[in-house]
Amino acid sequence: MTQQPFSRPGALDLSALKRPAPSQPAPGAPGSGAPAGGSAYSLAVDEQNFQEVVEASMTAPVLLAFYSASRMPESKQMADDLATVAGEYDGRFLAGLVDVDAAPAIAQAVQLPSVPYVLAVLDGRPQPLLQDALGLDELRSVLNQVMQQLTTQGITGRHQPRGAAPAEGADDEPGVDPRYAPAQDALEAGDIDAAVAEYHKLVDANPADVEAAAGLAMAKVLQRTQGVDLNTAREAAAANPDDVDAQTLVADLDMLGGHVDDAFNRLVDLVRRTSDKERTRAREHLLGLFAAVGNDDPRVLRGRQNLASALF
Repeated sequence: MTQQPFSRPGALDLSALKRPAPSQPAPGAPGSGAPAGGSAYSLAVDEQNFQEVVEASMTAPVLLAFYSASRMPESKQMADDLATVAGEYDGRFLAGLVDVDAAPAIAQAVQLPSVPYVLAVLDGRPQPLLQDALGLDELRSVLNQVMQQLTTQGITGRHQPRGAAPAEGADDEPGVDPRYAPAQDALEAGDIDAAVAEYHKLVDANPADVEAAAGLAMAKVLQRTQGVDLNTAREAAAANPDDVDAQTLVADLDMLGGHVDDAFNRLVDLVRRTSDKERTRAREHLLGLFAAVGNDDPRVLRGRQNLASALF
């Protein structure tokens, strides 16, 4: 599976794509705003509505799924599955389904490497996300991690259902779950310590709040890595393979860089090499990283199996 860490690179260059004059599409046709794949938070994307869809990423993330039913049927199934998952997230992201055979200009504009391909867009800025055909369950796991990462960054806006009018009295601000607002405000202000404290309050009040637990775990990763130089940390870890502090710090940095398996494997190996209190510290740190990713993620399931093997 090819998954990229979520970040905010440069803005999407649309100069290669000229937007045609608007027309009135038939209900259910691309650009009509009608749900695609049975979801109120997905739509078919063509040259007419592409710019509109990219602009929607200023409210909340947009995931563009590129597919070709004729060349790779699996890519069409994955696009449909993305639409399904978008409905399950109730507007946390909008799924845009792009048939590259019907809209080759869009594929050219984004320099599409292959299908299937999922491009995440936030604030008009693109980020390659997936380039493999995933099943529905694995796609859910990947997107669960992405949504958790976004929550820790204070990004919790929601899209309106496609074709629905804004609620009476609603303003143009994206919806924010008020439970997370204090933690998100702290993150936006760069006050990681305050964010950790706010997430702690949420978890203490409701230990079953999975998003809060993930937010707390990721905020702690941010807290532990503040001001850390990556190269210096890696050199220290290489020079001291059994130093728990050095190894856990690099594992945290791997997590922030999206190298989840590397972080897990580093700590599993550390558990294998250590004993007593040092082993306990390494194991507990690894469990914290599992919480940040989510228990349903296949990488966490593999990590737990490897941890059990290392312990017993």
